[in-house]
Amino acid sequence: MAIKPTHEDFLLTANTIRGLSMDAVQKAGSGHPGMPMGMADVAAVLWLKYLNHCPTRPDWINRDRFVLSAGHGSMLLYSLLHLAGYDLTLDQLGRFRQWDSLTPGHPEHGDTPGVETTTGPLGQGCGNAVGMALAERMLAARFNTEEFQPIDHYVYVIAGDGDLMEGLSHEAFSLAGHLGLHKLIVFYDSNRITIEGSTALAYSDDVKKRFQGYNWNVLEIDGHDYVEIEKAVRKAQRSRERPTIIITHTHIAYGSPNKQDTASAHGEPLGEEEVRASKHNLGLPERAAFYVPERVREIFAARLRSLKRKSSQWERALSARRKSDAGFAAAWERHFNDEIPDDLEKSLPVFDAATPLATRSASGKVIQALSATLPQLVGGSADLAPSTKTLISGADSVARGSFGGRNLHFGVREHAMAAMLNGMTLHGGFRVFGATFFVFLDYCRPAVRLAALMKLPVIYVFTHDSFYVGEDGPTHQPVEQLASLRCMPGITVIRPADPAETAYAWLAGLRNREGPTVLALTRQNLPVIDRGVCAQASHVAKGAYTLWQSGTGTPDVILMASGSEVDLVLQAGRRLAESMNARVVSFPSWELFERQPPAYREEVLPAGCGRRYAVEAGSAAGWTRYVGNPSNVLAMNRFGASAPWKVLAEKFGFTVDGIVALVEGD
Repeated sequence: MAIKPTHEDFLLTANTIRGLSMDAVQKAGSGHPGMPMGMADVAAVLWLKYLNHCPTRPDWINRDRFVLSAGHGSMLLYSLLHLAGYDLTLDQLGRFRQWDSLTPGHPEHGDTPGVETTTGPLGQGCGNAVGMALAERMLAARFNTEEFQPIDHYVYVIAGDGDLMEGLSHEAFSLAGHLGLHKLIVFYDSNRITIEGSTALAYSDDVKKRFQGYNWNVLEIDGHDYVEIEKAVRKAQRSRERPTIIITHTHIAYGSPNKQDTASAHGEPLGEEEVRASKHNLGLPERAAFYVPERVREIFAARLRSLKRKSSQWERALSARRKSDAGFAAAWERHFNDEIPDDLEKSLPVFDAATPLATRSASGKVIQALSATLPQLVGGSADLAPSTKTLISGADSVARGSFGGRNLHFGVREHAMAAMLNGMTLHGGFRVFGATFFVFLDYCRPAVRLAALMKLPVIYVFTHDSFYVGEDGPTHQPVEQLASLRCMPGITVIRPADPAETAYAWLAGLRNREGPTVLALTRQNLPVIDRGVCAQASHVAKGAYTLWQSGTGTPDVILMASGSEVDLVLQAGRRLAESMNARVVSFPSWELFERQPPAYREEVLPAGCGRRYAVEAGSAAGWTRYVGNPSNVLAMNRFGASAPWKVLAEKFGFTVDGIVALVEGD
C-alpha cells in the first residue's frame, strides 16, 4: 500500500538528516554541518515526493538528476542516499572523510553510488547541471514522439551563496536562460552566511533581478515551510519555456540553539555539547548517534517501491519500442553505448602530400568525416568556430526550442563550456568536444581538472597552440600550457605533427574512455610529412615513434619533438646525418607513450643513445625525463612577442641552424 508522506513526515525526515549530518561531521572532526541542516527541509520534500530516480537501478537513463553544487554540504547528499536505499550503509556515514570510504569530504562521482557529479569547487555543479539539462533536451529532440517520450526528466540543483558568487554560475545560468532549458530547477540556499561571516561583507546582488535578466522563472520561498516548498516545485515543473530558480531563504545550522545563523557552523563541527543540545531542540534522542526513526525507514521504503515500478514501466516501454523499431534501436545503441566502430579508421580523410595545412584545419576535416559515422558526436566552441574549425557542416545549431542540431554555441564562456561538457558527458547519450584557443585553457582548467578526476572522455580542441600565433602577441601565445597539462593526472595530451597525425589523434581521443583528451593544434600551415614505408601516422596511438633514421641500429643522436617542430627537427636530422647516425622521433603524446610496454619505449628511445635533444615551442618543463640534460632542450622560457610567426621563429632560435648548432656544440 502506498504511503503518502505528510508534513510531519517531512519534518521527521529533515530532522533525521540533520542528526546524521551533525553526527558524521562531529565523528570526523571536520566538515560542514550548517548547510545540510539548513537545506534538510527542501531535500526531504524533493526526495520523498518529486525526485524520480531508482536506487536499485542508479543508471536508469530517464532518472531525474540531483546535483549538489554546494558540495561542501556532502552529508546532506550522503544522508539522502542512505535513506533512499542506495548502497551506502550507516557504517559508511560513520566513516565520513576517512581513508577509502564512500563518503569523502566532497561528493565524488564514480566512487559513491548515486552521486551524479563530483562537486566542491563552487559553481562547477551549476555548470554541470546546465550541461545535463541541455543533453536532456537534445536527446528528447532525437528520440521522443507524441506516443512515446523515453527522455523526459528534470535536473534539480542545490546551490549556495558561494556558487552564485563564482563567475562560472553567471556564464552557465546566462546560457541556460538563453536556451530556455525549462527542465532545470535550481534551489538557491540563501542562508546569508559564508566562511568569513555574513554575505553582507562582499555580496549584495539582487538575485531576483539577476535571474529575471537571464530570462529565468524566479520564485521565492521560506525554505523551512513545507507548503511553500511544495508549491514552488509544482510551479517550477509547470514552466515550459524557462529554467527556474527558487530563492530559498534558510537558516544555516537550523535547529542548533547556539550555532544557527553563525559562520562557525559553515565549516566546523558543532561540538559534542551543541550536538546534544541541537538534537534535544529537534526532538531527536540526544545520545543516539546516527539515529534513523522507523517511520523514516518506512516512508523511504514506500517511495522506493513506487520508483521501482516507475523505472520498470519505463524499461518495458523502451524494450517494446526497440523491438518494434529497428532504426530507433540502432540510434539508441549508438548514442547510449557510444559505439566507436573498430574500422573507424576507414572514415578518416586522406591529406594531399603536396598541400600544407594547419592542424586546426585538418582537424576540421576530420570532424566532418567522423560526424557522418558517429551521430552521437556533438560539440562547439566558445565563439571561435571559424578559427578552431569545429563547426559540423550541414548540421543545425542548437537553439532555444530547436535542440535537434549538433553544433553548440557557448558564446564567450569558456568556464561554462568546459563545465557543461562534463555535465553532458555525465548525463550520457553524447560524445562531446569543445574548442577554444589554447591560451584560454586557463578559463577551462577547473572543469578540465574535474573531467580528469571523474575520468570523463571529453575531447578538447585547443588551437593556436604556440608562439607561432604571431602578431596577436604574448597574450595569445600559450608557452606554458602544454607543460601545465602534462602535470595533470588522468589527462591525455596529443600535439600532432601534421594533418595525418591529426586524424589519428582524433581516433585516439575517441577510443580513450578513461579520461579527457586534449588536441593541441596549430594556427599556421604545416607540411604533410613523408613518412616512407616504415613510419605510420597511426603510431600516434603509441605516443611516440621513430619517424626517420639515417642509419641502422642504435643511433648516435636522437632528435625529438611534438607538433609543428617535428618537421623542423626532421630537416635538422637530415643535415646532421652527414656526420652521424641521426634518429628523429615524433613525440605527440607523453601520456600515450608512457602507457606502452617497456620494450617499445626502449625501441624508440634506446638507453644506449645518451645524446638526446628535444624541441618544442613551449616550456621546457618535463622534457628532462627523456633527454636527461636540461640544456638539451630548445624551448620557450619566456613569453612570446608580437610579430609575424616566421620572424618569431628566427628570433627565438627555432630554425634548422639553431638545432644543428645545439647538437654540434654539445
